[in-house]
Amino acid sequence: MKHKYFYSFILSIICLSIALGSPITASGRSDMALQDSTENKVIISKLADTKTDKSKSTLYTFKPFAPYGPYLKINRGESTKTLSNVKIYPNPISDQLNLTFKLSKKVNVSIKIMDALGNEINTLLSEQLEEGNQVHTFSIKSSLNSGFYFIRIMAGTETVVKRIQVV
Repeated sequence: MKHKYFYSFILSIICLSIALGSPITASGRSDMALQDSTENKVIISKLADTKTDKSKSTLYTFKPFAPYGPYLKINRGESTKTLSNVKIYPNPISDQLNLTFKLSKKVNVSIKIMDALGNEINTLLSEQLEEGNQVHTFSIKSSLNSGFYFIRIMAGTETVVKRIQVV
């Protein structure tokens, strides 16, 4: 007997929630509910950026982990690196080290050899270089024992470290 009352109670709740949840019952007229939903769609699709003073050189992005936070401004002119395309060959090195890199502006460059603990072993170059592709050759065998070392290239505030092996 309890099961009949329970099932009829559940059925009445489901019917009542369906009846109250339909747009026809809520507004009293079905055409009015359809009209309201179409108006909302038109309003949503007419959203546009009305900002008149748009800067073409500035890119606006949002923070990926704070979607409601302020926008970040990224200037496209600042995105270039001063030091790029650093290549050391041959590696492992027997007697001569060839080093190529590209500078995007005139800057002070320092090239040093470091041991595995970070101690400075030798300074290969320390001078101001012009912008453009750079090719430098250094004699290594006389000053280094066999083993692993690091070449640290500093151009302005940028630093690139590469590992070499001397045989």
